[in-house]
Amino acid sequence: MTREIIATDQAPQAIGTYSQAVKVNSTVYLSGQIPLVPATMEVIEGDIRRQISQVFDNLQAVTKAAGGSLDKLVKVNIFLTDLSHFPLVNEVMAEYFAVPYPARAAVGVASLPKGVAVEMDAIMELD
Repeated sequence: MTREIIATDQAPQAIGTYSQAVKVNSTVYLSGQIPLVPATMEVIEGDIRRQISQVFDNLQAVTKAAGGSLDKLVKVNIFLTDLSHFPLVNEVMAEYFAVPYPARAAVGVASLPKGVAVEMDAIMELD
């Protein structure tokens, strides 16, 4: 087994005791991303569409640093503090992904780090 820690300054730096991603053989486990702007480490406030887009941008930066892309994701987990945003997640996700889509879960949660409304993590399989 080969294990590699993935890190990039194009995604937010870890705000806890975790790596942005860990690659084991050809599988990459991406840690949860929230709507933090990498350059400032500030949370995007207000517009939930912008927040969701920022999370996908952050995931995309980590996939790229690991040698992949969003189309290599095989599983995405979405955590929302308000499940009424679920249709909007679908809309924004369609801007980042094409068929065939990755497997996915969407879970309503009571709260998320830094009081954000959305967090996503993922698993990527590289060729």
